[in-house]
Amino acid sequence: MARKHNFCAGPAALPEAVLAQAQAELLDWGHAGASIMELSHRSPEFESVIQSAEASLRRLLSIGDDYAVLFLQGGASQQFAAIPQNLGSTGAAADYVVTGQWSKKAVAEGGRFIEAKVVASGAEDNFCRIPAVESWQVNADAAYLHYCPNETIGGLEFSSVPNVPVPLVADMSSTLLSRPLDVTQFGVIYAGAQKNIGPAGLVVVIVRKDLLGTASDSCPATLSWTVAEESQSMYNTPPTFSIYLAGLVFQWLEDLGGLTAMAEINQRKASLLYTLIDQSPFYASPVELASRSWMNVPFTLADDTLDKVFLSEAEEAGLLNLKGHRSVGGMRASIYNAVPESSVHALCDFMRDFERRRG
Repeated sequence: MARKHNFCAGPAALPEAVLAQAQAELLDWGHAGASIMELSHRSPEFESVIQSAEASLRRLLSIGDDYAVLFLQGGASQQFAAIPQNLGSTGAAADYVVTGQWSKKAVAEGGRFIEAKVVASGAEDNFCRIPAVESWQVNADAAYLHYCPNETIGGLEFSSVPNVPVPLVADMSSTLLSRPLDVTQFGVIYAGAQKNIGPAGLVVVIVRKDLLGTASDSCPATLSWTVAEESQSMYNTPPTFSIYLAGLVFQWLEDLGGLTAMAEINQRKASLLYTLIDQSPFYASPVELASRSWMNVPFTLADDTLDKVFLSEAEEAGLLNLKGHRSVGGMRASIYNAVPESSVHALCDFMRDFERRRG
């Protein structure tokens, strides 16, 4: 069966090598006589899986022992509520930077549990650029500052990590593992798995250990990072198959040469697509040059009446999931780690041909 080119924003493409290995091991994992999905999360077999996954992730990101690595149920959106309950005591306030739909949702949910202050927003610019860090009104007594380094929907990305005087909390769902990262700059990093890590249903949380033990009294045990750390991510049954697949993805990245090698590939893919867009009068990027994402590339056609035709013909050509999010329209190509360079070349070839025929 010929696989198609998948540009979905999430659940996203997985490495073919990982899928092939999972397929080969599906009925009999590690000669256990059962699938990994059928083994107890308390068994020595699964303990080896989760421990191996954590060790691999720690190597990829050079995570020190002063940080806990948690594999939790749910997605990143669940952490919008978990963050203020883990970091904010009664009456505390937290700062939020809003650069798109996901950070908007984060501050709305966080405001149910803590005084959530928007200290910078790109709404006035229709979320087409990142607000200059020097314009942020950061509160030195805030419990934390939350931001989204890469906005999946709008295709905005921070080019550097902001330096703030409070614990920095980052929703890295769409950018984690796409390049090297200095984890020590953050208090908390969290990421839904379905972009660069694995299948949906798993969220990875990396939290500095000195921030544990500060949860509000009303924080549910299932959302408590302290409880999760003390129970080694097994307070309740974890998403075992998702963790297994994430571990295979981490190993795939290590075999590739780590995050430096992955960054070089991702830069080439993004450059290829943005160069085509910028050099064409037929396509345009709504995002300013300095704020463009490596992972999510939105673009528009000069004649939007051709949008449906573009999408229909793209799908016929084996190019899937290019429709932009309903809140912004246009097109969007998500080119995460597992999207091969050949897929980006195929997309560019189709775009040139479509422009030639329809422009």
